[in-house]
Amino acid sequence: MTANGLIVKKSALDFNETYTKLKNTIDANPNLSILLELDHSKNAASVGLELNPTRIILFGNPKLGTLLMQNKQTVNIDLPQKISVYQDASNEVAIAYNDPLYLKERHGLDGNLEVLDKISTALDKITTMAIAK
Repeated sequence: MTANGLIVKKSALDFNETYTKLKNTIDANPNLSILLELDHSKNAASVGLELNPTRIILFGNPKLGTLLMQNKQTVNIDLPQKISVYQDASNEVAIAYNDPLYLKERHGLDGNLEVLDKISTALDKITTMAIAK
């Protein structure tokens, strides 16, 4: 687990390629559903502000997330899963997401280690695919 509960991976691709690969990878998984796409840069522009490309995809698998919420209902604040794709001031592109094992600590989950490991493995595979050339 990371110290702050956040996993960040640098992408070998540009912003649009990374985002598109991420979205396509999630779409291709029959267990996952994209619920929302949020474009922070577009929202910033709508009020006359600039922000480097920054987008979030919210997606989930109710079969797994519900098990966590049945354990500790407060985990709902961190679900569904979300992955951020952003381009920093140095034009480097990265992906960031919450470490599922952090949820265990944050919410005091008792058990569900198998579910958290499954989610962790899935997020690692999805993000690794999205950032690779």
